[in-house]
This record gives sequence, structure tokens and C-alpha cells, in this order.
Amino acid sequence: MDENNNEVLDNIVSLKDEEGNDVNFEFLDLIEYEGEEYVILLPAEETEDAEPDEVVILQVEKTAENSEDDEETYVSVEDENVLNAVFEIFKDKFKDEFNFVD
Repeated sequence: MDENNNEVLDNIVSLKDEEGNDVNFEFLDLIEYEGEEYVILLPAEETEDAEPDEVVILQVEKTAENSEDDEETYVSVEDENVLNAVFEIFKDKFKDEFNFVD
């Protein structure tokens, strides 16, 4: 088996959508903003409602802080100002790796 293929698979996050279907995303980065953590995900598969190369920003929510198995869940971010601020940090951090379109 190809080693590069394993690297790609290690970077894939599978989440459930509103209908309970598994949707795969490529994990791009973890951004800290105002004491909270946010994941930047890129849909790994084309969907009808997603723009090509559009990232998804979700807030990391720890569900079991006192346990050794800190489970993380991701919740949507409703605040446009937070989304924009987190995306700006991401764009600045990766300006040399991605071609961003405004």
C-alpha cells in the first residue's frame, strides 16, 4: 500500500450531516481565537450545496474535560464576526500555501 495514501487518510475527519449521513472532510488547521478553538475543514467530496474549495469552520467543544479521553465535538458557528476573524487568521497563516479568492 502507498505510504502517501496513508498520510491523506490520517488527515480525513468524518462527520454526520443533518440527515445522519457520513461526510468526509480534510482537516486543514486548528485556530485559537478568543480562548476558543476552531477547526478548518475542506469537504473531501463534492456536494450539491457546497461551493468548490469552500472551507467549513466549526468550533471545538470538549465534552469530557475531566476524563482522559477528551472527546471533541464540533459545533457550527453562528456569529459571522467570529467566522470572519477565524478565516482571516487562517488566510494569513496559509497565504503562501493557498490561493485565496475574495
